Amino acid sequence: MAKITETIKAEPGISRRRLSQRICEWMNWRSPNGKLREVTCRKALVELHRRKLIALPDCGEYAFHTRRAHPPELPALFPVDCSLAELGPVELIPIRSASSKNSRIWRALFDSYHYLGSGPLCGAQLRYLVWSERFGWLGGLSFSASAWRVRCRDEFIGWSEEARKHTLQLVVNNSRFLIPPMVKVPGLASHILAQCCKRLADDWQQRYSYRPVLLETFVERGRFSGTCYRAANWQHVGATTGRGRQGAGTTTKDVYLYPLCDDWKPILCSLPDGTLSTRQRPPAREPADWMEEEFGGAALGDKRLVERLMQLGEAFFAMPTANIPQACATKAATKAAYRFFDNDQVSMDAILMPHFETTEQRLHNHEVVLVAQDTSTLNYTHHPATSGLGPINTAEDKNIGLLLHDTMAFTPEGTPLGLLDVQVWARDETETGKRHKRHSKAIEEKESFKWLKSYRNVCAVQARCPRTQLIVMADREADIHELFVEYVQTRKSAELLIRAEKSRNRNVADDQEQIQRLWPCMEAIKPAGIVELVVPPRKDRPSRLARLEIRFAPATLKAPRRKYRLPDVPIHAVQAKEIDAPAGVDEPLDWMLLSTLPVTTFEEAQTALARYAKRWGIEIYHRVLKSGCRIKDRQLGAARRLENCLAIDMVVAWRIHHLTWLGRETPDLPCTVFFEDAEWKALVGFIHQTPAVPGTPPTLREAIVMVATLGGFLNRKSDGEPGTETIWRGLQRLDDITKAYIAFVLRPQPPPPAVSSNPAYG
Repeated sequence: MAKITETIKAEPGISRRRLSQRICEWMNWRSPNGKLREVTCRKALVELHRRKLIALPDCGEYAFHTRRAHPPELPALFPVDCSLAELGPVELIPIRSASSKNSRIWRALFDSYHYLGSGPLCGAQLRYLVWSERFGWLGGLSFSASAWRVRCRDEFIGWSEEARKHTLQLVVNNSRFLIPPMVKVPGLASHILAQCCKRLADDWQQRYSYRPVLLETFVERGRFSGTCYRAANWQHVGATTGRGRQGAGTTTKDVYLYPLCDDWKPILCSLPDGTLSTRQRPPAREPADWMEEEFGGAALGDKRLVERLMQLGEAFFAMPTANIPQACATKAATKAAYRFFDNDQVSMDAILMPHFETTEQRLHNHEVVLVAQDTSTLNYTHHPATSGLGPINTAEDKNIGLLLHDTMAFTPEGTPLGLLDVQVWARDETETGKRHKRHSKAIEEKESFKWLKSYRNVCAVQARCPRTQLIVMADREADIHELFVEYVQTRKSAELLIRAEKSRNRNVADDQEQIQRLWPCMEAIKPAGIVELVVPPRKDRPSRLARLEIRFAPATLKAPRRKYRLPDVPIHAVQAKEIDAPAGVDEPLDWMLLSTLPVTTFEEAQTALARYAKRWGIEIYHRVLKSGCRIKDRQLGAARRLENCLAIDMVVAWRIHHLTWLGRETPDLPCTVFFEDAEWKALVGFIHQTPAVPGTPPTLREAIVMVATLGGFLNRKSDGEPGTETIWRGLQRLDDITKAYIAFVLRPQPPPPAVSSNPAYG
């Protein structure tokens, strides 16, 4: 500053521009493309002048000249209502100059249709227009400098304060995104984001001579749901506190991130000398109970909402079969519950995010984790006044409700570790009866895209858990070629184990490159051996022991005729065909499993079959969710409120299902790992009809059998292990027993007087 002051005194007529250039030359202050940072320097000079640390000369003739403003040019926009396939190619056009015609079009579009307008944008920036050769302009988007501090983002990256200052410019913010309201093309937004993410790093480097490694964006709650970002594989990492850039009050926004390269984290955590510097986090406080572990980190913008969430979770778990007023017990708590579900700050994603993160932490303890996907329907036909529902079956039966597609992680033994992804939606009634148009639609416009969305989220978890092998399993509905192509094209992808659909009978190429149908190809192979498998019971069939012939061979899945542009995919096929089926079995088992893991021996084929059999666990979970938690009986008036309530019910149902299997996998653990002190004492006292408390708590299995006994389990030698249904019924009875135990044993009340205390008595 002394040198600056001397220069101003020696040359009183020096312009601020020339002064800033000279200072940049003194300090060798340059941007990555080699240009002097004179604009940044001028801003610093003005701030020093404002603080009266230096005295700048008057601007005079050297004042900044504002560019002549060119009037925006709003182009003619045409209504577009078609599928993504019918739309045709979509092109991203970068805006090279602020004074170009495309720049004026961009500003006109955003000033007319975006709630934030066209700007201003902060720092380095890139803008794009979206162009269709057939329909013209479809929208636009922009990327600019990242936010200075965001707690959830910074914790997710894990960088230190020094590293953040050094590499913050490598994080770029998607500050605007617009598709005008007259453009209605399902899947277009995620398609544009995917295109842009592929080219942004190159475009940014071409303009600014450095490559960003991470994208961020902020989605305002109550206004948008962020569906297109999730569909484009952006990761939700939390929410802002609602404080705003300048500290003023504003709305809470969900934070989404998208890495542009595999080594983004070490790059962002690096210091100028090349060493890594990560945030030194204080030791995390152990959660008080499982409720805090699964819900305590919910980003709801207000800690009181998080506390209410945990209270509701505790009430729902204590009485899983009860309705909301019964579970909440009081009128005030019931009213608070309904207000919680209707709060704009509350969303299904925000409620489930801490559970997803805790599930991911549990994965690190296992070498192999089985991940099952499945779809279930939630029928709310008996609540027709509920808004936001849609058809769930055929057009003839007129049933309405929601569709649920969830993804759950299991250990190889079958213990559920938790949910990794949940999708809930209502079908559009206007689309009913248009199944014949399915071949003309892109996969992003179909319901079957749910398999790819969930698989992408699991692959993101796989990238963060390199020491754990994730194997995604699904039934015949997931036998779509795009899913296998996704496996080939995804970096650090999770493995696939999918049951093939016999009616499709895919074309495959064998080792000799001969193309034939999958089933005849496999049945021509000599069986490698026979295995026995217990088939669980269903409504229309009892449980039985099935004997299965096993065949396996490598094959190449050929792309379907209508999808000839998709690549072929090498897989390993395993056929398990039932022989000697008992009388009365109309449809013997005939499973064809398509595995991306190698299957070259009979033992590996047995392993693949045993793993797929664990997929039944997610069907049991759905039964717990529907019958145990009675989600179909919820009456909340709107689909959004139902989703918020469903999020809590799903974690509660997982916990009940988890308890069932935990007692089988670790039976000798003390029951205190799951039950509170008052719970197990009340349980033992009630079962044995004695107030005496044993010196040591029972084992986990003994306590679970006692709970199941409360739910109707007879505990005979032939009964096997207690099931989930008896356990959830027993848990509800245990809650009442525990309350009575606390009231009359732990905190005894004085006995009532022998006679009335009314002085007028007698």
